[in-house]
Amino acid sequence: MIAVAGAGLLLALTACGNESSAGGTLTGKSWLSTTVTENGAPKQLAQNTRVRLQFTDDGRLIADAGCNSMQSKVSTGDGKLTLKDDLVMTDMGCPGRQDQDGWLSGILSSKPSWKLDGNTLNVTSGGTTIALQDREVAEPDLALDGTKWALNTVITGEVASHQVGSEKAWMTLNGERVTGSTGCNDFQGVVAQAPGKLTFGELATTRRACAGDAAKLESSLLNGLKGEVSYEIDSSKLELRNAAGGLDFTAVR
Repeated sequence: MIAVAGAGLLLALTACGNESSAGGTLTGKSWLSTTVTENGAPKQLAQNTRVRLQFTDDGRLIADAGCNSMQSKVSTGDGKLTLKDDLVMTDMGCPGRQDQDGWLSGILSSKPSWKLDGNTLNVTSGGTTIALQDREVAEPDLALDGTKWALNTVITGEVASHQVGSEKAWMTLNGERVTGSTGCNDFQGVVAQAPGKLTFGELATTRRACAGDAAKLESSLLNGLKGEVSYEIDSSKLELRNAAGGLDFTAVR
């Protein structure tokens, strides 16, 4: 993780409740952009990306624009979004998308105004307005079972990385069975499911020799699918976490 002093995140809520009561609450919700306008004209984001804002119960906002994740504590008093800490951002390379990180952090660091109207949240800075919809309305959570989950990110400690070849790695859960691919070998095994928790048994794999990046990716995936892990589904994203880090997956449509 890298800390970026003075850059901005936006909108996290504080425990003392400085959020406006008008229109409802932001706490505990995620929001996805539907439109972005600059000086009254539509702004086109990078292909297959949108702005995501998540307001946590402990007063943080976690945000991204399709590449790196940013987070900070902020206040929302007087209809403004004001950073309380330095912005913390992951450091992944995303060709064609990284410019959006700077664009979003710049907007969020400018103490933009915000207004909530039902399931719609508008965040405005100067001539730029980001309109967002409640994520549960825009993209309901997918089912854990029966969904093909493609590996997106490997988390080691506090470092997130997109490993070479990860787009070829995936898994599917069906009851007590898990099947998938490391990108080099196929695997299968047993898994016990409980609310917010998965417990993987030893996974059996095919015996194809893997070298270089393929071997590194296979090791990361199999280590992440070992023993007890916590899980959380957010729309089309699945996060697995254990003491050493975790794995992030995206549903294959």
